[in-house]
Amino acid sequence: MPPLKKGDVIDGYRVLSEIGRGAASVIYLAQEQKTKQVWALKQVEKNTDKDQRFLDQAEAEYKVAQAINHPGIRRINRLFKKGSFLSVRELYLVMEFVDGISLDSSPPKTFESACAIFFQVADAMTAMHDAGFVHADMKPNNVVVDPNGKARIIDLGQSCRIGTVKPRIQGTPDYIAPEQVHRRPITPATDVYNLGATMYWVLTRQHIPTALGKGDSLVGSLDDALIEKPKPASELNARIHPRLSDLIMQCVEVEPAKRPPSMRHVAAGLNLVQGILAAKGSGAAALADELD
Repeated sequence: MPPLKKGDVIDGYRVLSEIGRGAASVIYLAQEQKTKQVWALKQVEKNTDKDQRFLDQAEAEYKVAQAINHPGIRRINRLFKKGSFLSVRELYLVMEFVDGISLDSSPPKTFESACAIFFQVADAMTAMHDAGFVHADMKPNNVVVDPNGKARIIDLGQSCRIGTVKPRIQGTPDYIAPEQVHRRPITPATDVYNLGATMYWVLTRQHIPTALGKGDSLVGSLDDALIEKPKPASELNARIHPRLSDLIMQCVEVEPAKRPPSMRHVAAGLNLVQGILAAKGSGAAALADELD
C-alpha cells in the first residue's frame, strides 16, 4: 500500500499531513471526522514476511500503553487493522498528538529546565515499572517537550515486561545498556542506564562509551570489563552541579547492581538537585547556568 495522502480517510480519520517516518511506519497528523479531534496516526505496513515483527511490535506497544496511565506517557487511544483475519497487511495506532519538540532537536537551555524534564521522565518511567514494564529505549528523541515545559515519552515501541530476554539486540547504540547488548534480562535498571546516558548527552553533548564499542552498529559487543569508563559529566561541563554529575555517573554504571536501586530513587535525586539549583536564586544566577 502506498503512503496515505492529505485528504485520505481511513476508518473515520482524515489525513492532514505526514509528520514522521520509521523503519516500517509512517506517522500522520489526522482528524477524527466524528469528533473533530486531532490525533497522531501511526501506519505500520507488512510488505514481506520479515515485516511481521513490525506489526507485532506495534501491537505490543498498544498493549503496554493500555496498561499505563500517566500524563508523562503518550496515550494510545485505539488500534485497528486492515486485511483479512489470517493476513493482516496494515496496522494503525491512534495516538495522542503531542505538540512539542524532542530533546535532541531542542535541548533545554538551563540546568534547572533540564532537571525538570529529567524528573518528569523519571517519574513517568517509575509508573511504567510499577505497572510491570520497562521502556528499553530511552533517548533524547523519545522525549517531547511542549512550550510550557511539560515532557512526554512518545515511543513505547521497544517496551517489554520486566525480565524479558529479547531474541536479538534492540536499542539505540549511543544509549544502550550492556545487558541489552549481551541479551540479558531487561529490568528497570536498564531504563536507569538509558536515562543516565540521555542526561549525559543533554548536559555534555557527548555520548558515553557503550558495550557496542566504536561505531553505531548493533552488531558485535565488548565484554563488560572492556567497556571504556566515561569521563565524569562535570569534567566535560564544569557547570554541572556535583550532585547531578554523581547521579548521572551512578546511572551509567556497567553493573546494574551499582546503579541507583530504582527509577524512583533517580527521580528523588533529581528532585533534590532541582531544590539546590532553585536555592541558588533566579534571574542573573540562573542565566549563569545556561548550557551551550
